Amino acid sequence: MIFRLFIFLIGFGISIAGGISTIAYLNLLATGSNIIEYLSYISSRIECYLLPLGLIIIWLSIYVPSSRKRE
Repeated sequence: MIFRLFIFLIGFGISIAGGISTIAYLNLLATGSNIIEYLSYISSRIECYLLPLGLIIIWLSIYVPSSRKRE
């Protein structure tokens, strides 16, 4: 249980870092870029991939069943 909580918190931190980066790059839209250029730019930035990676880790920590047998 503690291990799952630890993995959940790791995933949460990773997704927060990726989400902040993705939101910070929204300033490109204010400089005159359109949405296609924005999506192309964030798809080339490695820190923006942290958001889906963190969400996958969170999902796995919640929904993957434990391998420990309870008696």
